[in-house]
Amino acid sequence: MNLILRHVFTAVMFSIALTIVVTGLTLVAFIDDWSLVFEQQIGDISFLIIIFTVAIGAGLIIGTVTGFYWRQRIHQVERQMDEIIKGQRITFHMETYKDLEAIQRYLHQIQNKIRSQTEHAQRLASERTREREKSLQEVVAQERNRLARELHDSVSQQLFAASMMMSAINDMNPPEDETMKKQLGMVENMIHQSQLEMRALLLHLRPVALKGKSLQEGAEELLIELTQKVPMEIDWKIEEFTVDKGVEDQLFRILQEAVSNTLRHAKATKLHVMLVERDENVILRAADNGIGFDMEKMKTGSYGLQNMQERAYEVGGSYKVVSVPNEGTRIEVKVPNLGKEGENND
Repeated sequence: MNLILRHVFTAVMFSIALTIVVTGLTLVAFIDDWSLVFEQQIGDISFLIIIFTVAIGAGLIIGTVTGFYWRQRIHQVERQMDEIIKGQRITFHMETYKDLEAIQRYLHQIQNKIRSQTEHAQRLASERTREREKSLQEVVAQERNRLARELHDSVSQQLFAASMMMSAINDMNPPEDETMKKQLGMVENMIHQSQLEMRALLLHLRPVALKGKSLQEGAEELLIELTQKVPMEIDWKIEEFTVDKGVEDQLFRILQEAVSNTLRHAKATKLHVMLVERDENVILRAADNGIGFDMEKMKTGSYGLQNMQERAYEVGGSYKVVSVPNEGTRIEVKVPNLGKEGENND
């Protein structure tokens, strides 16, 4: 039973009860022969029926009015709670209901507490990033670079040569045996997939720190390099904005993970990346047209998706993934950008 029906039902029951009480007291106090009241009619309708009809009508009107009154106020509270969940500022209307002032004050306090916790989480992330960059051992970075360089110069080049040879065999001198032709095609596809796996591995081996670059510069450099090495149509929309160093670092790592997952699993031909700021929120979105997966059957232990989610939550953001089989996957991360407010307050 919704709110309005409950108010209507309560008002009608109260009106009927009040009518019975008032009518009974009137009969007891002023009328000796009650049969006269039951026999009294207005027109062709009994006097008692008219009294109870009026009472029910009054209850319906009062219940409907009060139901709409409270539903409007509850909807206002629901809208404000929805704004808190979405990370937006609560909108306070000029007309503030006095009976909701306490609730609105508490909602405002909750929002301030959430924003304070988000600021604290981002500040801690920034501090951890600075400490991580200071304590990063040069020998580790050199070893990662050496391993990536050797893989690129040896295994990656060999895979490229094998891919070219298989393409030449299948295009210029295909075997007449259909079974052999099918098998050679499968070998070519396996080599192509191995190339994508190798590029994803090299992507993980590269230093993940931005090293003095902004998030936008690092993202554009990564995507430009991919367009030169991966047979995939890649486009992006990257806007200029400022954000804390810790948030930059986590968003760049999320972008690397998303691109790596696309190369390894999606079998996509197109990739679109968007990095913008809207309504004091930094939005990172990566969408491909690959094979996708069934959201209901998604493995909860998927390391890549779980890793991106944890990084988003670490800086007080939200994480959403939408995938449809044979239609692609879209990953979206939204992080409140509180760096500007901190600068203004200083």
